[in-house]
Amino acid sequence: MTAIEKAMPLGDLGHVPWPEMADSTGSAEAIPALLTTVARGDADTAGPALGQLRQRVCQYGFVVGQATAATVPFLWELVRLPQVTCRVEILQLLKSIADARQWETTAAVYPKLLRRREKYVEWERDARHAVHAQRGVLRHLLDEPDHDIVRASRELAATLSRR
Repeated sequence: MTAIEKAMPLGDLGHVPWPEMADSTGSAEAIPALLTTVARGDADTAGPALGQLRQRVCQYGFVVGQATAATVPFLWELVRLPQVTCRVEILQLLKSIADARQWETTAAVYPKLLRRREKYVEWERDARHAVHAQRGVLRHLLDEPDHDIVRASRELAATLSRR
């Protein structure tokens, strides 16, 4: 990877087969554009883009889908960038994904869910694992001068330590 590629946020977006994955709206092909808007947008555009992304990858704040796990590493990348205007909201989204147990809970009482073509429980577990995989980033965020980022980081850390 060259220095230019390293400095460019979200450089690996093209390596993910987004059109082959589903989010809550159908095809996940819009996710790269939303992530790019969050990365490059000002507060007026980044916030709404993150809101749309949230609905696609963690609908209602607790239902994750197939594309969620693939999206999580990019969320961690964005939360590390000081120029991103909605880092607190990204941390809150990561916390919602880490807390998601909708499909797992449903499958416990309705085991037929596990035999469906859609792998809901697996997608949910993969998404949680993706959040856990980069929890080391939180150490750096706890040193941020922004108190809201520190608070959101502590909340996410508490969620991750319970699991």
